[in-house]
Amino acid sequence: MRKPPEEEGRRWLAQAEEDLKHAGLIFGNGGYYLACFLCQQIAEKAVKAFLYSAGEEMVMGHSVTELCRWAGEFDPDFGELGKRISILDSYYVPTRYPNGLPDGIPATVYTKDAAAESLKLAELTVDLARKKLSSGSAGE
Repeated sequence: MRKPPEEEGRRWLAQAEEDLKHAGLIFGNGGYYLACFLCQQIAEKAVKAFLYSAGEEMVMGHSVTELCRWAGEFDPDFGELGKRISILDSYYVPTRYPNGLPDGIPATVYTKDAAAESLKLAELTVDLARKKLSSGSAGE
């Protein structure tokens, strides 16, 4: 049985928040490539949380830019967010696989600065989703 939209949204947001805690730990241990990837995943889950809470039943896709565009149909704040966090889409594949890069491996290519910026963007996304879910504006 499908959970009510608000409950499903909270489930997805809870996972994004948990992932965010661990992304900080990974960052602190120098796993910058993993932090970049995880931040993309966090943003994806947070936007999906909003979409589920808005009543969407099948939220597919991995592009945070496209998911924000979709969420922007319900709330323009997400459309604006998509412009700010679009860099996270570039961390979906190449942070994980050596053949996603022209040379080197993800563990040596992604920097502390890239990971720090990714964390900020993931936090921004989680904060917006949390705000929208707590205000109940997602289903309006």
